[in-house]
Amino acid sequence: MRRTLALSLMTLLLVTANAFALTEARLTGKVIDRETKQPIANAVVTVEAVEGKNLKQTFKVKKDGNYAVFLLDGTIRYKITWSAEGYPYYSETIKLKIGEPNLKDIELSKAVAADAQTVAPVVAKPDPSVAAYNEAAALANEGKIAEAIAKMEEAIVAKPDLTAAHMALAKLYARDKQWDKAIASAKKGLEVDNEDTGMWQVLYAAYTAKGDKKAADEAKTKLPANASSLFNDAAKAINAGKDADAEPLLKQAIAADETFAIAYYELGMLYVRAQKNADAKANLEKYLALDPNGKDAATAKEMLKYVK
Repeated sequence: MRRTLALSLMTLLLVTANAFALTEARLTGKVIDRETKQPIANAVVTVEAVEGKNLKQTFKVKKDGNYAVFLLDGTIRYKITWSAEGYPYYSETIKLKIGEPNLKDIELSKAVAADAQTVAPVVAKPDPSVAAYNEAAALANEGKIAEAIAKMEEAIVAKPDLTAAHMALAKLYARDKQWDKAIASAKKGLEVDNEDTGMWQVLYAAYTAKGDKKAADEAKTKLPANASSLFNDAAKAINAGKDADAEPLLKQAIAADETFAIAYYELGMLYVRAQKNADAKANLEKYLALDPNGKDAATAKEMLKYVK
């Protein structure tokens, strides 16, 4: 039972992390001077919701001109403004694509008249690397991981600073268990957005697979606490025979998600082993109430006969 539990942990953690990305949208690109083609290091990107909610956020552009905008709700339209001191600003009202790359390089020009600043065609020409990125994404969706990796690497060769490609490649490498390459690509993505949960998840998985506990623990501090993550740690403790360490983690997992049925089951079984019959009974019954046809339901029902 413990072996099966251990084998399913990473999958559970990754699936749960992905579940929070169903409406997320990301916009990345570069802001440069139209005349000099140099990065505008003091530029900012301002995002304001125009429907559905009251939201306004400002994102700083990095010294190399790259920027990354991350929005939890990609289902609504936003007014996005690129601006920098000494330059007329440029604005667009758009709805970002969910689960797909949103890439927009912007050229600001000091030569553009202030009264034409929202009309001037300052959007840079599409980059060929975007086509390679999209082909890679399609291949990945078809389960053709090796081909997707090759095509995503092609996108990066065409545009080395394409952050979205580095992030996508990190996840592809992780799926292919190329842990060292996954780590390198994730770190590249984090250079632009140090708060990207997906990249920290890749690092956590990669370092865990490589047995680098210190690095894995460091990466884990960047991940949001959630029931699956806590359950993952509890299961490790259970597999190591450390029920005392697992108990508080399972309780925390339940506190994070009161409907997390499997946590009640494992906590109930832990109490069975500790001969705490009343606690075992309460948790096993809760498990069955939440998941009466679960894969461990038969075991839970059997154990309840002995903890009355």
